[in-house]
Amino acid sequence: MQLRKLGGTGIEIAPLVLGGNVFGWTADRETSFAILDAFVDAGFNAIDTADVYNRYAPGLVGGESETIIGEWLQQRGNRDRVIIITKGGLPMGEGQEGLGQFYLPQACEASLRRLRTDYIDVYLAHAPDPATPIAETLEAFQSLAGRGLIRACGCSNFSTAQVREALAAAGAGRARLGVVEPRYNLAERGEYEGELEALCVAEGLGVVTYYALAAGFLTGKYRSEADIAGRARSRVVSGFMNPEGLALLARLDVVAERHGATPAQVALAWNMARPSVTAPIASATNVGQLADILRAADLELAPEDMRLLDGT
Repeated sequence: MQLRKLGGTGIEIAPLVLGGNVFGWTADRETSFAILDAFVDAGFNAIDTADVYNRYAPGLVGGESETIIGEWLQQRGNRDRVIIITKGGLPMGEGQEGLGQFYLPQACEASLRRLRTDYIDVYLAHAPDPATPIAETLEAFQSLAGRGLIRACGCSNFSTAQVREALAAAGAGRARLGVVEPRYNLAERGEYEGELEALCVAEGLGVVTYYALAAGFLTGKYRSEADIAGRARSRVVSGFMNPEGLALLARLDVVAERHGATPAQVALAWNMARPSVTAPIASATNVGQLADILRAADLELAPEDMRLLDGT
């Protein structure tokens, strides 16, 4: 498997990133370990997580995903084989949020403890912080890099204008963003395509996309309101349950049949085939699901497949 350069960070990753949002939530510790083992054994190397995972789930407080990954890294002794992407800045408790010079280093150090490692490969601002000037955030990133705690920095959920502002503020003791993590999939293209994509290409930024399967909609298993009834992400998926979304699933079916693949594999392969995308993120709650999505890395879509999926 050929690794891809993550922008100008000097880091190389496989064409698919494992989403750690399910660890400690819908995948327990034993299952998470099995998924992580199978992922690395298959030749993949990058794992995406965040300090806030899974604070939004009932009964959880945040840090569960990082903790499980850290325990797995320690038990397996394979830190040098894995690229860790994690995020900070979202609320983790009273007085624990934001991208300022006081809190961001604390958040990073807490992630390091949970991950049981002395460095993070890619540390991302999870979302914009209106209360903190971007220059201050970049100074915090630079300080963390200078201490050897992070190798590269970046942002998630930033608008084009916010990424441009951050790039313009780099230098003079302020780090330069190297990675952008936007929400991007076949069903949701407007947030990334256009100005943000052009900026990432022009500035040589690494791009790791999240929600690559649109909360499971692009797996093809949700095709009616009855299919999503009672599901954890029913509210999100229902937003795609319209004539446009169902037409997209029909096109996915055609391409999947051509290649003897699943809709999920095709949706991920489409994301990987975008020249500006380094790799999409996909999660699995069991080893069987993981085996299915990993096959996407071997799926080569023809130009006519891409045109059909694009609806052009």
